[in-house]
Amino acid sequence: MESLPLRSSMGRSPLLASRGPARPEIRPRRVGLRVVSAAAAAGEGGAPEPDLRVRVNGLEMPNPFVIASGPPGTNYTVMKRAFDEGWGAVISKTVSLDAAKVVNVTPRYARLRAGSNGSVKGSIIGWENIELISDRPLETMLNEFKQLKEEYPERILIASIMEEYNKGAWQELIERVEATGVDALEINFSCPHGMPERKMGAAVGQDCALLEEVCGWINEKATVPVWAKMTPNITDITQPARVALKSGCEGVSAINTIMSVMGIDLNTLHPEPCVEGYSTPGGYSAKAVHPIALAKVMQIAKMMKEEYDKDYSLSGIGGVETGGDAAEFILLGANTVQVCTGVMMHGYGLVKKLCTDLKDFMRKHNFTSIEDFRGVSLQYFTTHTDLVQRQQEAIRQRKAVKKGLQSDKDWTGDGFVKETESMVSN
Repeated sequence: MESLPLRSSMGRSPLLASRGPARPEIRPRRVGLRVVSAAAAAGEGGAPEPDLRVRVNGLEMPNPFVIASGPPGTNYTVMKRAFDEGWGAVISKTVSLDAAKVVNVTPRYARLRAGSNGSVKGSIIGWENIELISDRPLETMLNEFKQLKEEYPERILIASIMEEYNKGAWQELIERVEATGVDALEINFSCPHGMPERKMGAAVGQDCALLEEVCGWINEKATVPVWAKMTPNITDITQPARVALKSGCEGVSAINTIMSVMGIDLNTLHPEPCVEGYSTPGGYSAKAVHPIALAKVMQIAKMMKEEYDKDYSLSGIGGVETGGDAAEFILLGANTVQVCTGVMMHGYGLVKKLCTDLKDFMRKHNFTSIEDFRGVSLQYFTTHTDLVQRQQEAIRQRKAVKKGLQSDKDWTGDGFVKETESMVSN
């Protein structure tokens, strides 16, 4: 949801063209930190109540719904509200070492409504932001992380972090953030706007050699689970996801926002959001990106299933406003589902509807746990060539099934009654 910090540019040595950097020594992760009560209580009539609890990289969550990095996780007050409302986990707005140079503008959001361009009555289907990462001092954010973990020791708090191309800066940030007691780190390799010339955000996520090197620095230092947040602004999202996992990350989050221009005001001829008559491309989210996010998550999940035995995690993000939206991500293999724009439009209480919707879906199919249906729909994706072959075979089989007798010569004396019945319509 966010963009990049404005920290002074640091130099870097050129990457080797023929091979990636040496693999770092990966430090043991601190996992299995939370223990929750036993199985869910039975509902009316003894039927088991659908259990929404999930275990991800050793972390226990009461449900799979996670506040995604962005405005809904921007300070202590709103993150506390998220926990109080019942969200399974909270990911903070992205922090970096130096927030002093992060300067936001306003307006920084623009909305796309169903119907004609500029309609004020249609439902919101798209949302664009040109917002930067946290502009609050790191020390302030760290104090609030610590306070939240003291007040909610059994709840999962994940810090989103991002730095420039500098090993020392990355590792200092990790050390300081982990000292607050956060349960995991999400690495922002995916912001589509801001300062890509400083090798931050999507500039790293789109460059697999650079991504491998930075992931190496991170996983050399981190002692809690690490999720790499992927950008959709790339041809094949499985390539950076694969690099992140091979470089020591325990999980992948997908997708961040899609690079976009929301539209042009046909009265003023200025682009939106308009700041002093000007704008800049930003990140696109909300319902309109949901199908794209599903495709990216499906691709990553298939790659994980085919190439890895280890239980890596996958967090689906994009256009979630209902429990059905979330169920789709889980059916494609996601362990958790993140929500950002949905909270900005509907409030933190949205999680109650998400949980209710998801339980209704589970009851309909007699699922008692998230794992009962996680990844179930992944098996139904194949190639177009295979679809053609499957359809041709199905047509051949349908033609091979005889409906009654094909000719008068097929009547027999012994089977006359059954042969007659085979040609009766009802």
